[in-house]
Amino acid sequence: MIVMPGVLALALAQAACKPPRDPIVLEGGTLIVENQTPREWRNVVITVNEHFRGGAPSLAAGGRMTAPLSQFQTTYGQKYDRSRQSVFKVEVTATDPDGKPVQLTWGGQRKPR
Repeated sequence: MIVMPGVLALALAQAACKPPRDPIVLEGGTLIVENQTPREWRNVVITVNEHFRGGAPSLAAGGRMTAPLSQFQTTYGQKYDRSRQSVFKVEVTATDPDGKPVQLTWGGQRKPR
C-alpha cells in the first residue's frame, strides 16, 4: 500500500489535535477507568458516590477497567441501583510500583434538588 506524504501528515496532525481521553468515563450504566500512565497501578479501589466500592488488584499501564455500576456495593452489601440514584462522584485510588499514591476524581459536586 502506498501512502501519500500529505495524507500521512494530515492523519498524524488530526491524531495530535485530539483532546486526551478522560481517565474516568461513565457510559450509561458502565464505568470505565483507564490507566494513562506508563506504570502499573496496584490495589485499585473505585468509589462511586462516596459509598459504593469496587476495584482490582492491579491495572496495567495503558490498561482499561470496565465495570457495570451494578457491581459496586457498600460495605454492607447494598448494590448500586441506577434506577434510584445517579452518579455524582467517582474516586479512584491506587499505588504505583514504588508505593506512591495514585488518585483520580470525576465529578464531586452533588446537584441541588
